[in-house]
Amino acid sequence: MRMAERIPHFTALRAFEAAARYLSFQEAAAELGLSPSAVSHQIRTLEAYLDTKLFTRLTRAIELTEAGETLRPGVEEGFRRIEHAVKQVRSIKTHSVLVISTGPSVAAKWIVPRLYHFEERFPAIEVRITTTSRAINLHKEDVDIAIRHGHGKYDGLDSIRLFGEAYTPMCAPDLMQRKSATLKHPENLTSHRLLHDHGTLFPEQNVPDWSRWFKNANILIDDSSQGQHFQQSDHAIQAALDGAGVLLGRIAIAAPDLAAGRLVRPFELTLPSPYGYYFVTRKGRCREKPVAAFLAWLQEEAENFAFLPP
Repeated sequence: MRMAERIPHFTALRAFEAAARYLSFQEAAAELGLSPSAVSHQIRTLEAYLDTKLFTRLTRAIELTEAGETLRPGVEEGFRRIEHAVKQVRSIKTHSVLVISTGPSVAAKWIVPRLYHFEERFPAIEVRITTTSRAINLHKEDVDIAIRHGHGKYDGLDSIRLFGEAYTPMCAPDLMQRKSATLKHPENLTSHRLLHDHGTLFPEQNVPDWSRWFKNANILIDDSSQGQHFQQSDHAIQAALDGAGVLLGRIAIAAPDLAAGRLVRPFELTLPSPYGYYFVTRKGRCREKPVAAFLAWLQEEAENFAFLPP
């Protein structure tokens, strides 16, 4: 077996690379955190090992010799390869932590209650949830994945549709059972407190509301804006759970409570939303194992969970 030739000390090679790049022992020393004399000593050690001069020392400058010019590209390439390999290893470690950004309501009602399923299946992947009502910039912020409620078209990003959204009346079961507050017909809604969910980033005219629902139900109502108004969908759902009134709610956000029977739908009339929920990440990241695992898990959860609009 051929024995590998002994390579000069790493410190000496690093000193040579920096000095060759700057053509200055002083500037190389500043970069490496050494004294100029220490850099000069390391290069003399390397020259002694190679039995050849690498620099011509002038009065106020240095120049590479022919041997130095020959050595320089190989040393530079070697350090580039080492730095690249180190970055790859650090990247593998970083990718074991996934930072997920989503809206407060999506996190509270849909992702967080199910997250332990993912953690049980992938114990080596740590998931950190961060919530915000704004659309974050995935190119600039330290976030791996965003779950966005929107149109699904995001420049420079990969976007995969998870499920849709629709709006329908919903309320606590006991509200339907009260004799003084029956909900046998849509017309009965006019005598109830209406709950309004404004928990969306989009203009109101694009999002179904009570006015549009009554119009589709062929019911005339003087003031469909009466009642309580909420800026967070999970707050609106909580009010409905508490029996505060009837909510025209987002089915995807209310799905856990509908599935568990904590909320009921008194009427079948449902208004589809032009927006859906999307898995969004920087281009190419879906090929990374942790990101792909989280996407596959979300898709599986969506397929197996009742009430989610397609």
